Amino acid sequence: MGEQKVNRSFSEEKKAVFIQHLLDDVEALEIMLEKGQIEKGITRIGAEQEFCLVTKDWRPATNNEEILAKIDDPHFTTELARYNLEINLDPIELKDNCFAEVENSLKSLLKKASEAAEEENAKIILTGILPTISKTHLSMDYITPNPRYFALNDMLMGLRRSHFQLNLQGVDELSIAHDSVLFEACNTSFQLHLQIDPDDFISSFNWSQAIAGPILSMCCNSPLLLGRELWDETRIALFRQSIDTRNISQALKDQEPRVAFGNNWATGTAADIYKENISRYKIILSRELEENSLDILKRGSIPKLEALNLHSGTIYPWNRACYGVGNGKPHLRIENRYIPSGPSVIDEIANFAFWVGIMRGRPEKFDDMSKVMDFKEAKSNFIKAARTGRNAIMCWEGKHYTARKLVKKVFLPMAYEGLRKEGIDEADIKRLLNVIKKRLKGNTGSTWMVTNFRRLTKTLKKDKALRLITKSIYLNQKNGNPVNKWPDADENDKLAEASYWVGHIMSTMLFTVKKNDLASLATSIMEWNNIHHVPVEDDEGKLCGILTWTHAHKYNPADHQKGYLVKDIMEEEVISVEATTPIKEAIQIMKENEIGCLPVVQNEELIGIVTVMDVRPYYHD
Repeated sequence: MGEQKVNRSFSEEKKAVFIQHLLDDVEALEIMLEKGQIEKGITRIGAEQEFCLVTKDWRPATNNEEILAKIDDPHFTTELARYNLEINLDPIELKDNCFAEVENSLKSLLKKASEAAEEENAKIILTGILPTISKTHLSMDYITPNPRYFALNDMLMGLRRSHFQLNLQGVDELSIAHDSVLFEACNTSFQLHLQIDPDDFISSFNWSQAIAGPILSMCCNSPLLLGRELWDETRIALFRQSIDTRNISQALKDQEPRVAFGNNWATGTAADIYKENISRYKIILSRELEENSLDILKRGSIPKLEALNLHSGTIYPWNRACYGVGNGKPHLRIENRYIPSGPSVIDEIANFAFWVGIMRGRPEKFDDMSKVMDFKEAKSNFIKAARTGRNAIMCWEGKHYTARKLVKKVFLPMAYEGLRKEGIDEADIKRLLNVIKKRLKGNTGSTWMVTNFRRLTKTLKKDKALRLITKSIYLNQKNGNPVNKWPDADENDKLAEASYWVGHIMSTMLFTVKKNDLASLATSIMEWNNIHHVPVEDDEGKLCGILTWTHAHKYNPADHQKGYLVKDIMEEEVISVEATTPIKEAIQIMKENEIGCLPVVQNEELIGIVTVMDVRPYYHD
């Protein structure tokens, strides 16, 4: 859970005090490591479950605070967006039937959340990126009203000094500027924690980096964003770009993003990982602290290292070093942040067991990763896994494998061995790792979603296809089956009646012309593509007119020698709407003005067009 009590603004004097607390925390950690005060000889696991809230028509809900209040359970907390919540599971010792216990606990808490959500006319869904999120749901209206989130947004925007830029290329492309950190809220994860003995921390941390690519390749569940098919695990690129505070300049310089895989193998102790983070990343949040960690140590107590943990919480490596105190004992753990939420509880617990088994089954030859693997190979494997999932080609010990073959040949046997070494129940090991094994040939969450998206969009509007997919995810999760057993989404399934916006049905694949283009060019484009309405833009890209069949027919192509331009035959008085205009209102505007299309604009910029054909399914006399 992130620290909630933060300062949105603080004086240089208070900032200096906080920085001193931060430096003292690092020194305190080093002292505890040197004196052997960090807990060892016991291994615990824990997890954080982020999930989405949706309305009856399967779009993002906005009532997380009301639902949280109704749940009334300290395991739950808010997330950045109004349509997200998070569960913090209790840590449990790694032994016997611990994964079954985690699974039962998670199911119980999700049931409590589901019941509370239903009372507030919402439902809960586990998914890496909610398919029905639209650009409208990423405005500041959807940020959870919590001081920490506003402070985070203010500080990151301040560092950026301009809008964030999102440019993702997959099967489709998404290129857009955004003016807040809300794109981060699209990412929903199942974060895994594993306690590590301090003496083995660096070896384990480097191992967690080395295995990240192969593990991610089997767990992808986030291929869609804003109706675009992008990476198998789009969260990896999206999270990095959504809060990237680096500024592009003419100078060629290396700058580290706050969401990163890393650049080198870790060395030294856990304290050195924190030192590097402090060295590389600006302090963006602070709070006033009552007591100094060194003073707490001197009187024989254990400090929480609050400044260190607050700063660490504003940096987002895919594997993160964590310090905590439980039952008065300090411990170290590794947090795995790249596993997406969903597709089902059993899938998530299988992912958990797969990762822990490999972490604990590390062969001795990998104790010093720098001697057996180039760090850039591990990083390359991770990026390739995010892009293409189990179809990625990976390098391991100097040989190239498909991700499928590498998992089957190397990592599944290693996971079995690691879990058996920890004394996990054999029946649980086989049950959970069999889920991973089935994904080698059956569906992952990503392949299921892509297959259904491509099939449904052949005959249905994209918005309806995305809502059907979201509903199917919900129903399949309720059934409790792993994703390899999921049936396809039913294109004939009924969807709840709901309020629709123009943005849900507008076309964003636009043919546009400039006002100074030759009229013959514009009319030819309309004829070639059988389109009846073409928006006209000025030299600055702003909407300045509309060209329709009616106007085109007034223009005689034989008159092209007269040099007619688009501005000579277009309609200058354009009636437009916004993405959030209700469809019923758009229909009424078309009726009253006897027009067949409405350009859709945002901040004077054309973002889509809606025609009579688009609104006809919603037309009621």
